[in-house]
Amino acid sequence: MLMTKTEYSTVFSLLETEHQPTMLEQFSHYTPFQQLIATLLSSRTKDTTTIPLVEKMFKQYQTPQDFVMINVKELESLLYGIGFYKVKAQNIKKSSKIIIENYANQIPQNFEELTSLPGVGPKTANCILSNTFHLPAIAVDVHVHRISNRLGWVQTTIPEQTEEQLKKTIPKELWNKVNPLLVDHGQRICLPRTPRCENCLITKYCQYYSNK
Repeated sequence: MLMTKTEYSTVFSLLETEHQPTMLEQFSHYTPFQQLIATLLSSRTKDTTTIPLVEKMFKQYQTPQDFVMINVKELESLLYGIGFYKVKAQNIKKSSKIIIENYANQIPQNFEELTSLPGVGPKTANCILSNTFHLPAIAVDVHVHRISNRLGWVQTTIPEQTEEQLKKTIPKELWNKVNPLLVDHGQRICLPRTPRCENCLITKYCQYYSNK
């Protein structure tokens, strides 16, 4: 579905009227390092699991040095319940060491350096660029991928294709609205199996709804 800049803006404005903060928006008071760790941990894990675990962990462990020093088995026990918690514990320790040694304790602010950190994929990197550093980026997770296809904005099979297509069609000044608004919408309204179209504010612009 071809959209004009005004139509994209309208869709985002409608979603903003009932928007509820996503995990990263709730974590905006944390440091960039903590936001990176939280985003890495949230991969393939529900926010309802990630948020309380991360909040508890950050009361004691806050800096790259803290995570370098912690024993990996202790870190694994803190992360138990998170998807792939053992792999993520290793990645956090490795990334923390790299951040200390290569970046003077600062989180890099470009895509290539972020994705060079262990466990940091395109979605995590774009989340940090957009939400933490407020740089133009589109982070595509399962919600953004699903809803973009349902709306007819893209016709893609994998998130990487979705990101590429969205960057071609959505005006750059609107990129940072995509992830928070579509993630929240996907968690509450545009559900994977039974979308709540009767409660949706943007059915007028939705190809999935018009084809029902």
